[in-house]
This record gives sequence, C-alpha cells and structure tokens, in this order.
Amino acid sequence: MFEKIELKYGTPRELTMSFPMGPAEFDMLKSSMRDGRDSDVTLFIFKNGNVVVIAKPWYPEGLYRAPSGGIKPGENLELSAKREAYEETGAKIELEKYILRIRVTFTCGSRKEEWSSHVFTAEHLSGDLKPIDTKEIKKVALMSLEELAGLKEKLLAQDSGGLRYRAALTEATIKEISGSSPDKYTEG
Repeated sequence: MFEKIELKYGTPRELTMSFPMGPAEFDMLKSSMRDGRDSDVTLFIFKNGNVVVIAKPWYPEGLYRAPSGGIKPGENLELSAKREAYEETGAKIELEKYILRIRVTFTCGSRKEEWSSHVFTAEHLSGDLKPIDTKEIKKVALMSLEELAGLKEKLLAQDSGGLRYRAALTEATIKEISGSSPDKYTEG
C-alpha cells in the first residue's frame, strides 16, 4: 500500500510512541475504530509561508493543531488526505512530502490500541479557509511554524492523551520540516 505513495512523496521517518488515556477518551478512540479504522492522515498545509490549522469544537479558545482525519479501510491514502483537507479546512491541496509514519500505542489500564499517523506536507492550491464539516471543526486559521510550536504547552495542559500525542507529533514534524529544508517553510 505504501510503496507507490513513498515513490511519489518520499520515504517517511518512522517513529514509535505511547500515550495513556483516561477511560472516556479511550472509549471514544475505540468507537472511532469500529469500522476498521486504525490510522489517520495528518496534514501540514502551507499557504504563504504559514500552516493551516484547525480547532475542534471542544478546544479552548486559542488551541489549534494540524488537520487530520481517519483513513477508511481500503481508502487510497492520497485521496484520503485530499478529502480530509477539504472537509476540515475548505482547501484543495497538493501533497508535497511524506514526512513521518508514527506508530502509536494508546493505553488505558491494561487495555491498549495501536494506531498509525501518516504525516504529509502539502501546498494550499485553492479554497477559502473555513471548515466544511462544521460538526467536527469550529475554526480554521493560519499560523507560522513558530506559533504552532508555541502551542505545545497548551496542548499538554489539556487532560487528553490524544492531545499529548498531537503535541509530540507536531514537535516531531516541525523538527523534520526544519531539518530538511528550513528556507522553504519559514519567512525571511
């Protein structure tokens, strides 16, 4: 499944992570996996040197992260990325680089679930930045990589293993982006 994607967008760095979750959050994760989903695509979409970010309805004011969405069983990864970008941000995108493949284990007591995130950089091609799926997304905004990195403490302050994971994913992605071509994604 990944061979064609890697030929087109590069071979990602592979990471392994583990995060505990509380019972309610773990049950939500299990519920989202009921149709066979076990992975997501996470997108660092660049527009004019900034990253497109989203806020979920339950996020406190000022908390954002990169858009992501579950990959349906059998769904093409590239098409999934484009679908999620549009649903969450209103943007039509072009994928640029396959940055990371993260295998994460979420635990709750003795229970555990395996999940994978496929992280890509992408370019905003067109579309107003506003959520199409307003049930899942309350806001879309633009941030510099530095501003996005600055949200780490706010993500970690939430009582959420999933958001602690998103903080680690974001930090790893920014390091990967900054190390691979610092001028392309920063202004100045």
